[in-house]
This record gives sequence, C-alpha cells and structure tokens, in this order.
Amino acid sequence: MERKTFISLVLILGSLTALGPFSIDMYLPGFPAIATSLDTTVSHVSLSLSSYFIGISAGQLLYGPLLDRFGRKPPLFIGLVLYILASVGCSFAGTIDQLVALRFIQAIGSCAAAVASIAMVRDLFPVEDNAKVFALLFLVVGASPMIAPTVGSYVTAAWGWTSVFWVLGGMGALLLLVCIYYLPDSYLPDTSLSLKPGPIINNFLSVIREPQFYTFAVAGSFAFSGLFAYVAGSPLLFMKVFGLSEKTYGWIFAALSVGFIGSNQLNTLILRKFRSEQIVPFALICQSITAIIFVIGVMNGWFGLGITLFLLFIYLSCLGLTNPNTSALSLAPFSRNAEVPRP
Repeated sequence: MERKTFISLVLILGSLTALGPFSIDMYLPGFPAIATSLDTTVSHVSLSLSSYFIGISAGQLLYGPLLDRFGRKPPLFIGLVLYILASVGCSFAGTIDQLVALRFIQAIGSCAAAVASIAMVRDLFPVEDNAKVFALLFLVVGASPMIAPTVGSYVTAAWGWTSVFWVLGGMGALLLLVCIYYLPDSYLPDTSLSLKPGPIINNFLSVIREPQFYTFAVAGSFAFSGLFAYVAGSPLLFMKVFGLSEKTYGWIFAALSVGFIGSNQLNTLILRKFRSEQIVPFALICQSITAIIFVIGVMNGWFGLGITLFLLFIYLSCLGLTNPNTSALSLAPFSRNAEVPRP
C-alpha cells in the first residue's frame, strides 16, 4: 500500500473513531448553560450523557450484524445521517427530556462510525499493519478528550451551548461526504448471514459463556465505570462546587486526560517485561485504593481542588493500564472471530 493511501485511510478512520469522544466531551463545559436554558439542574443535564452511553452500548450490538450483512458503507451512511439529524435536533431541544432522547438517537448514529472504523481496519490494511493502525486510532481516541472539552468551552463561551451541536452536526456532515467520495468499498456483504434474533442471540451467548471473557470483561467494566462517573460528574464538581469557568474546566479536563492517555501508551512498554495477567491486578488494586481514599476524603471534606485533581489523575492513570489489558484478555479466546472476508 502506498504511503499516501495509507495516511489518507488512517485519517478517515481516525476521524470516524473520534466522532464519539467529541460527542461525549465537547458539550461538557456547557452543562451549567444548558441547565439554565432548559430550566433544570446540572445533575439532570448529566442524564443526557447517560442516555448517550446507553445508545453507544445498544448501537454496538446493532451494527455488528448489519455491517457484516450489508457491507460497511450502507449502515455507516445511515448512521451518519441519523447522527447529523439528531445533532441538529439537540440544538433545538426545548426541555431536558427532549435533549436526553435526542442524545440517545445521536449515540445510535455515531456508533456506526465507531464500529465501522474498527471493522474496516481489518478490511483495508494488511494483517501485519493492523496493530500499527489500531495504535494510531486509539491515540486519536485518547487525544480527543484533551481537545474536545477545550474546543467546546470556547465555542460555548462565544456562541452558546447550542452551537456545540451545530459544530458536531457539521463534523458528521463533513465525514459523510468524505466517506462517500474517498472511502473505498472494503467488504463484500455476506448475504448468508441471518439477521434473525435467534442466531444473533446464540452468538452473543457463546461469547458470554466463555469464563475468560466474563472474568476480564466484568473487571474491566467495573474499572471503566469510574470513567463514566468522572465524565458525568466533572462539570458539576469543577464548575459548581469549585466555581471554575467553562474555559478553565476545559483545560483541566484536558490535563487530566494526559494521565489516561500517557499510561495507555506506557502500557506498551510495560508489556515488554510483564504479562497482561500481571498488570491487571496491580492496576485494579491501585485504582481501588485511590477510589477509597477519594470517597473517604470527600465525605469528610478533607480535599481541596489540588488534592482532588491529584487523586483523579492517579485514578485515570490506573485506568489507562486496566482498560487495554482487560480488553485484550477478554477478547483473546475469540481471535478467530476477527477474521473477515476481503473483496
């Protein structure tokens, strides 16, 4: 593969991968403004984040079979159109309930981009390049939380919270055009694949019954749930409790993301001396101790902004070690399932 083609494909797939993180993080600085505009509280606004996470989870179950049955492009295009419409709809939301519902639909749309981009890595690149491409995509995913809240804070401060969703809709529209004209067909639809619920559910059950999968998947899920709690609660914590501005919050969120991204990249070096089975218990123990100290300190009012930031940084750094290793270990028994036909 020519270097120019390689770079262009990585940029397209990286942009598709980044759509989800941008949709999660870019509007966080606008939580207080959204609460004021929709006559609700910041905690109720966080429900729109929860609904997005639910949509992302549900969408992954939906798009897997569709991308195999109909090929990569049709479900991707439908998902991006749905994402664009939902993003525009979010900017016109008049109540918090409307925003919560539209964010769910937006997540269903953006999930197509995330799932398709991962699937197309194996379609478009030689097997020997897969690891390198995945590393670049995960770097984009890791960098997105550093960029998105900072950009969102300035957009919100300049034009209001609704403008964030116009920007996200514009990103989706641009990606749709790029994919239509520049993304090659990468997969022959498997017309023999059944979309009946029975076979699909049986496939899922065969995965869930694997002891190695559910052991490390559950461990990783509990660890990763802390990140969701942090993302959902950080606007309230930093802008309401500590009284920081939207722009300051954006920069703090970006700075804390360095812990997660840095340890994620450091994990590659650590794996040269230690196995994933050794790294996971160590990271989980450190993460648990940090969480316990944080909870006790908060309940007793011991911590100010500085200590809070330090403990969150340590927690996210531990997660950067936990996440890639639990993911790899839980999926290891299914390496054969990753093989896909090429056109």
